[in-house]
Amino acid sequence: MPRSISQWRIAVNGEETSALFEPATQGDGGTVFVCAHGAGGHMEDRGMSRLAEVLCASGLDVVRFNFLYKEKGSHRPDPMPRLKACMNAVVSRTRSELSPRTVIIGGRSMGGRAASMTAAECRDACDALLLLAYPLHPAGHPERLRDAHLPQIEVPVLCFNGTRDALCQRELMARTLQTVAAPWQMHWLNGADHAFHVLKSSGRTDEDVFSEIGEVSRSWLTRLRSEILAGPK
Repeated sequence: MPRSISQWRIAVNGEETSALFEPATQGDGGTVFVCAHGAGGHMEDRGMSRLAEVLCASGLDVVRFNFLYKEKGSHRPDPMPRLKACMNAVVSRTRSELSPRTVIIGGRSMGGRAASMTAAECRDACDALLLLAYPLHPAGHPERLRDAHLPQIEVPVLCFNGTRDALCQRELMARTLQTVAAPWQMHWLNGADHAFHVLKSSGRTDEDVFSEIGEVSRSWLTRLRSEILAGPK
């Protein structure tokens, strides 16, 4: 059965960008994930398309979108305030269009970083974060950590990084998370790099990695829904 995908045009401070909405293929829906692409990607690149597929099968409705620079065909990412403005516009449209019970924001690499900064600045921006290949530092520069805002996050977080990710040294992430009070589930994808690719010598395939992401996300989503229904302690 073909997947039902809706196309949206979204206003962003006098400009427009594109988005795609895909309903969950398992479960009853009602929880939507607004998913941003990485710096060199776009909403329909191979990784984003496969990610949307596995997350929809995990019970999430998925909205993926282009940042404004990518919508215009540029390869130079917008400044962070512009990225966050685009994220906020897409979340606002998602809420008005779908009236979801639960809103999760996040995405790949730079997109996930923009989402995490949005959540750190406004507790009501979302109910949770789903981060994929969080870029803790630039490649080759582990001293330049992108972690200053992480302690301000209050919502639950699920974060996937590969053990070969050149933008996220495992020991540095462990040290960073000691400053984070939010319920943060860190899941390491064995043998995967920043793009979630694995070497043939690892005995794994890229498809194995995406299947793992789907399985872990499904379990996390079940717990998240229970916690939200239970309300504050």
